[in-house]
Amino acid sequence: MADVALAAPAAPRRHGLATQIRRHPTVFIGGGVIALMVLIALAAPLFAGNPLAMNPMHRLTPPSAQHWFGTDNLGRDVFARTVYGARVSLLIGILVAAGAIGGGLAIGLLAGFSRRVDRVVMRLMDGLMAIPAILLAIALVALWHGGVAVVILAILIPELPRDVRLVRSVVLGVREQPFVEAAVAGGARTGKILRRHILPSTIAPLTVQATYVCASAILVEAGLSFLGAGIPPNIPTWGNMIAGSQLYLAIAPWTIFCPGIALAVLVLAVNLLGDGLRDWLDPRLGRRP
Repeated sequence: MADVALAAPAAPRRHGLATQIRRHPTVFIGGGVIALMVLIALAAPLFAGNPLAMNPMHRLTPPSAQHWFGTDNLGRDVFARTVYGARVSLLIGILVAAGAIGGGLAIGLLAGFSRRVDRVVMRLMDGLMAIPAILLAIALVALWHGGVAVVILAILIPELPRDVRLVRSVVLGVREQPFVEAAVAGGARTGKILRRHILPSTIAPLTVQATYVCASAILVEAGLSFLGAGIPPNIPTWGNMIAGSQLYLAIAPWTIFCPGIALAVLVLAVNLLGDGLRDWLDPRLGRRP
C-alpha cells in the first residue's frame, strides 16, 4: 500500500489580541479610557449622588472620605459634578462628531463628484472656515440663546467645512480611477457609483477624523461654558465648574484641578484613539490585520 502523505498542520496565526495590543497600544489605551469614562458617566446615578445638592455648612472642604474630590463654594460635591459633567462632554462630543461626519460625507460626496455642485459648496465652506471656530460658535449661541441643543449645533457648524473638504479630497482622487470611469461609461447611476465605488474609500479617513472632531467639540464646549456662552450654569459641566471656581483657586485648588484633569484625560484618550486608528487603518503602513 502506498504511503499517504499527511499534510502538516498550518502554523497558528500570530495575530491575536496580544499582538494587536503590542502593535497598536494607543488604540487600546485610548479606547479603554473612553470606555471606562462612558461606563462611569452612565452609572453616575448609582454612586455619584446629587450634583445640585448644596450644603453651606461644608463649603470648600478638601477631599475626604465623605467627599472624594472635596466641595465647591456652594457646598456641592465636586466628585458628583465631575462625573455628571462627563455625561455632557461625551454627549456633545459624540453628537457633534456624528453630525459633522454625516453632513460632511453627504456634502463632500456630491461636491467631489459634481463639478457644478463643487463650485457653490466649496465657496460656502471657504467662507465658514474664514471665521474662527470659537467666535462663530459664540455668535451662534448668542443668536439662538443657550441650551445643549444650541451648543451642539453651534459647535457642529464650524466643524462641518473640514469634514466636507476631507471627503471631497478623497472623492477627487477616487473618481479618476479606472473602475469609476468604467462604471460611468457603463451607464451606472450616480447614486450607485457613489455608494459602491467611492463611499468605501472614505470610511477609514472619516473614522479617524471623527475622533479628532469629538476631541475638538469637547474642548470647544468647555471653552464656551468657561466664557459663560455655553451650557446654562444649572447644568454641571467641566467648563462651568472651572469658570465658577476660578476665584477660589488659591484656597480650594481641587475645585478646578478635578474637572480640569478629567477634561485633559478624556481629550488625551480620544486623541490617542485617533492616532492609533490612523496608523492601523492606513494601508500604506502595511499594518492592517
